[in-house]
Amino acid sequence: MKQVITILLTVLALHAVAANANIDKANQAYKQELYNEALQLYLQEARQSGVSSALYCNIGDTYYRLKDNVHAVLYYERALLLDPSNSDARFNLDFVRGKMQLPDDAGDSWFSNWVDRTVSHLSSNAWAVVAIITFLLLLAGVAAYLFSGSVLVRKIGFFGGAAMMLVSILANVAAFHVYHKATGGNGAIVMPERVTLSKAPREARDKQDEAFELLQGTHVEIVDSITDKAAGKWLQVSTAGGHKAWLQAGDVEVI
Repeated sequence: MKQVITILLTVLALHAVAANANIDKANQAYKQELYNEALQLYLQEARQSGVSSALYCNIGDTYYRLKDNVHAVLYYERALLLDPSNSDARFNLDFVRGKMQLPDDAGDSWFSNWVDRTVSHLSSNAWAVVAIITFLLLLAGVAAYLFSGSVLVRKIGFFGGAAMMLVSILANVAAFHVYHKATGGNGAIVMPERVTLSKAPREARDKQDEAFELLQGTHVEIVDSITDKAAGKWLQVSTAGGHKAWLQAGDVEVI
């Protein structure tokens, strides 16, 4: 039994070393501007050892260096899906989207976009920790208000507890929002240079069947799908502005 455990530990150790060596090779290739080689090594690492927000960000950086902006956007989005607090991925995503001349809001109000950006700076687990800490502070404030003999301490306990209750509620809402965005969403990125969406799950026969156009790199949410033997697979997508229409499944990559 001891020998088996030793062998398993040895195999795991070798795998970790190989993974680190693979990333080191990719980083060296990137520094030497061998971007195609670096990309293949990063993608190999993702297939063999699993993904991470940092790895997706590296892949996005490499695609950008290869002047493949749409795949850069896709992998920055994937990095943020795993870790919304990845500031490098968020900055790079905004930068590349700016170069592609994609709107920041795609129809949303500036307030809702500001709230989403602010909340997404922390992961759902981090917001949950904030909610727990502020709830404990709320209990401390209640205890100070009920049992302290000092008027000043009672006032601090009352108003401080009220503030902590508000923060705790907001932190719980933020945790739910970020968690739902990471696990419940079906985000996708438009890959062709320009796509004309249809009002029904079929090729638009004339202008009346056309819904609207989306540019390469646009973020959409998949809300429905239909597979037909003749027409293939079609997806109903929703834009950030709430507009819904149909496109072929091959026109998007799921985040």
